[in-house]
Amino acid sequence: MTLLIVIIILALVFDYINGFHDAANSIATIVATRVLTPFQAVLWAAFFNFMAYWVFGFGVADTVAKTAHTSSIDLVVILAGVIAAIIWNLLTWWKGIPSSSSHTLIGGFAGAAIAHGFRDVTDPEHAGFKIVNWLKEAKNGELLPSGVVIVILFIVFAPLLGMLISYFISLWMMYSSKKNRWPKIVTIVFMLLVLWFLYSVLKFDVQPKKALFHNKYWYFISEPSNIKWFLVAIIFFSLAIFNLVFSSFSTAKAEKILKKMQLLSSAAFSLGHGGNDSQKVMGIIAAAVAVYLKMNPHVNMSDGWLDLNVILPDEDNGIEANMPSWIPLTCYTVIALGTLSGGWKIVKTMGSKITKVTAFEGVVAESAGALTLFTTEHFKIPVSTTHTITGSIIGVGVTKRVSAVRWGVTVKLLWAWILTIPVSGVLAAIVYYFLKIFI
Repeated sequence: MTLLIVIIILALVFDYINGFHDAANSIATIVATRVLTPFQAVLWAAFFNFMAYWVFGFGVADTVAKTAHTSSIDLVVILAGVIAAIIWNLLTWWKGIPSSSSHTLIGGFAGAAIAHGFRDVTDPEHAGFKIVNWLKEAKNGELLPSGVVIVILFIVFAPLLGMLISYFISLWMMYSSKKNRWPKIVTIVFMLLVLWFLYSVLKFDVQPKKALFHNKYWYFISEPSNIKWFLVAIIFFSLAIFNLVFSSFSTAKAEKILKKMQLLSSAAFSLGHGGNDSQKVMGIIAAAVAVYLKMNPHVNMSDGWLDLNVILPDEDNGIEANMPSWIPLTCYTVIALGTLSGGWKIVKTMGSKITKVTAFEGVVAESAGALTLFTTEHFKIPVSTTHTITGSIIGVGVTKRVSAVRWGVTVKLLWAWILTIPVSGVLAAIVYYFLKIFI
């Protein structure tokens, strides 16, 4: 039990480091455009990091928990993975490199598991590299498969998706600034299409297990998956309404309104950041509990001062997920406290070195980043918030001209992204072999 508690504490330490390491993702553009002071910006981001507790489920946490086959690893694997992730996160923060905390954690977990697979696993089905869940077929109702391969692919796809969304929003807003009726017609068509989409994805017949209020409308509004789509609607329709009247504004008036809209777009991205990144720590805690129960099958995890009755979902056997409420609440609180600590070296890289950011670029980049995070979370894919916002900033920069993006800085960031998973994996393997000497 002592080792399990140590892992939980270190996982929360990683969560805190993740907060200040990735604070720049949420606040860089809003600080660069002087909408908020740095201190106000981190307060704003931290608040919405915590508010994500009421918005997101545990889909990403489940994906992270199943990075490796929990039936074939031990607690030392998870401990080594978390220690390696902490080391790499601190190193990249010190160097001012906006690397991915998400990929650091997954790379560390996978690397330590592989080291264990070659050292101690004799089962041919899970020995060596087979100990990692590289790729799992999509189940009924799922559009995408899962596994580490999908996470690796989204090193490219997440920033690309963010870039494409920001590029589209930029063109849409620039087109709407023209003084004729066609931009308004296009915007109204988009609004109708989004209304149709929202009608198709919202859950109207919600039957919660624990009733807060006996009111069907409250059930509909408070359903977590519905809240996420409501937020998507708020982002989109805010942009759409602005675009309908954009052409009637002077440049100064439009800039003033866009700066106010940045508060909304930054808040949305901070929600996505909190929901996406906190779940990864929940996943590590869930994996650690699953491994501990494998080694101590008759222990009552709800008995005593620390409720750890965590159950990983198993749809094949009809087992539903369970996680004591203190775990997600603690994870969201810790990442918010980490965000309050800031990450000023990375703010400089994200807010000015990639491309010059104005209120227009800030709204577009943050909105695109938030929409990307909400989409990937819906498909239970743990992506990098760093990659996502960087791709979004590049996308809005390209709409001005290709040379507006400082590609030399961008290429260096790409190398950091590519190296994060393998370096974290190798570091975790080394830590694992070192720990095995003493544990």
